[in-house]
Amino acid sequence: MTQSPSSAAAAADGTLPVDAPLVVDSAEAVAWNETVDLLVVGFGAAGASAAIHAREAGANVGVVERFEGGGATIKSGGIVYLGGGTRQQKAAGYEDTVEAMYRYLQMEAGDAVSNPTLHQFCEDSLGLHAWLESLGAKFDSTAPPPKTSYPKDGIYLYYSGNEGVPAFAAQALPAPRGHRMHGSGVATGKHLFAMLRRRVEELKIPVMTQTSVRRLIQDRSGTVIGAEVSRLNPESAAGQRHLKLMRKAEKVHDFAPAWADRLRAQALAIELADAQPLHIRASGGVLLSTGGFIFNRDMVQQHAPKYLKNMRLGATGCDGSGIRLGQTAGGSAARLEKGSAWRFINPPTALPRGIVVGANGERFCNEQVYGARLGVEMCEQGDGRAWLILDAKLRREAMKEAAFGKLWMFQSGPALILMLSSPKARTLAELAGKIGVPAAALERTVQANNASAGGAQADAFGKSKDMRATLDQGPYYALDISASNKIFPCPAITLGGLRVEEGSNRVLNAAGQPIAGLYAAGRTAVGVASNFYVSGLSIADCLWSGRRAALHAIQKTNNTAAQAA
Repeated sequence: MTQSPSSAAAAADGTLPVDAPLVVDSAEAVAWNETVDLLVVGFGAAGASAAIHAREAGANVGVVERFEGGGATIKSGGIVYLGGGTRQQKAAGYEDTVEAMYRYLQMEAGDAVSNPTLHQFCEDSLGLHAWLESLGAKFDSTAPPPKTSYPKDGIYLYYSGNEGVPAFAAQALPAPRGHRMHGSGVATGKHLFAMLRRRVEELKIPVMTQTSVRRLIQDRSGTVIGAEVSRLNPESAAGQRHLKLMRKAEKVHDFAPAWADRLRAQALAIELADAQPLHIRASGGVLLSTGGFIFNRDMVQQHAPKYLKNMRLGATGCDGSGIRLGQTAGGSAARLEKGSAWRFINPPTALPRGIVVGANGERFCNEQVYGARLGVEMCEQGDGRAWLILDAKLRREAMKEAAFGKLWMFQSGPALILMLSSPKARTLAELAGKIGVPAAALERTVQANNASAGGAQADAFGKSKDMRATLDQGPYYALDISASNKIFPCPAITLGGLRVEEGSNRVLNAAGQPIAGLYAAGRTAVGVASNFYVSGLSIADCLWSGRRAALHAIQKTNNTAAQAA
């Protein structure tokens, strides 16, 4: 057995390097430090779900986590996309069905997964809802479900996607499916993950933190039989220094990303210098659930360059290490060009009644769509450049709601700053000159909008009548909502990942054949949320795909044990 190859120098952004697999003649050729049925790599929502379900089914499970756990889940709003007739939906007066949920998600998921798999996801939604409630999740809401980027405290059921947009509502009866866990503040994902962590602890599942997987271990047949992990002793000086650097990096990332990257690089250097290798045997398989790759600048540049200007959303672990590990073992990836950019302009509710134009002075999207849809269209069609055009009337309404509407600070603050600092002009031609778009094109665009708002013609992008407004009261304003705007950041995540066999979540090779012993779940894998993103769909898919992978892996272990007996 060969030793692990020397690693490259610490990456400037803290991206974890991975090595080619260690290939051995057989499992007996390795001096294993530990043996488990299932080794879970990455302790976020997908990894926690996998570990819990495998352990509850009687398997011996081990979890390794490069940091402290939680991943992107604890940075999220804690929304889980659930439908088909949940108790909360019925209490709010909505009779949602599996078929309505399926028809809606067909429009969002596209061909990311097959129709049978998508339908199964919808069929399993009520079971997922019941499982979360059995763990202690509370989703009850007494207020009417709003359409907003994120609901106020006290509201735990809301429209988290495009359900009410005419083009979508025509295909599927709208229903609110964004189920937010009770908890104060914006990032209630931390409450969701805390609940999952408690269950992991109750089941006495060991979690090795400050431990990364640098390479997989395969036998000569190509079966993944374990992994070589690199572990920092949490009690050591190096471990304590690493923990301090990473906590600080996560804390400062949103307002000082370059500083955060320097801290990540320092932490990675400690890992490379001081982490000790261990070999863990995984008789049932290794599950990769380390997130996406938005924090890996090289991968984004190579695969999804249209999202380089966006603010990186998630956690440091979203550096593509799981995807790259899978590829070293022969796995193939897909949809890596897919990203989700979040440009929310509601609330204030008056803003989407304006029009959004690109650098050519023309509209490119229905402004009332969910912010992730608007953001993607902006990055894909307009090179990330866009302006929200308002007249004096709409601006007054939006200013009033932003100042006195009891919105979240992350909603009202940027809106107020944008409206107070945006270019204004007495005429549209003058405004076009200030923002650098063709004056004639902007004037034509506003004229067409006014005609549709007045009922003279249909809206070119299917905007609801109640969301249209004439822009005819100068002065006119142009709010810069471009992806590169530092005052109003446009966060992005990646959606592509390893190709997996849909019934089992086994990683597929280039020929479409499953790699024995290797699984992927969550945003490390292609899944339901790998086309367009709506709030809560990624977490729901993490929980669902983690369960499917784990149960298949331990079924294999159980079958092997039964044959041996």
